[in-house]
Amino acid sequence: MTPTERTDEDETGSAVTDKPEGPISAAIIAAGIGAAALGLFTTLAEASTTVKEWLQWNDDVGPLSGKTLLAVAVWLLAWAVLHATLRTRAVETRRALIIAVVLIGLGVIGTFPTFFQAFSPE
Repeated sequence: MTPTERTDEDETGSAVTDKPEGPISAAIIAAGIGAAALGLFTTLAEASTTVKEWLQWNDDVGPLSGKTLLAVAVWLLAWAVLHATLRTRAVETRRALIIAVVLIGLGVIGTFPTFFQAFSPE
């Protein structure tokens, strides 16, 4: 048992181990970071033709290939770092959910055409 685990008894008298919620919080926050990264890459691709051309890793897909692959890489990296940082901590899951919802909201805004077309150089 790690220092942050706690053993209690449930209603039936059985031993219940309370484990830290850090790994769960890490996954939730990492999802928000990945969504925000996708919104950022979408907006950057619209704002700069250089970025748009650089993100076009597949001609059939266009710059969407680079945007999504980079967003997945950011998500995986964030998840690994956050998991390593929070794995033994008793992080409040509600706080992690609020952070993730805000980041997902920013990511969704970044992928709306009305928003990212405002940054178009045209």
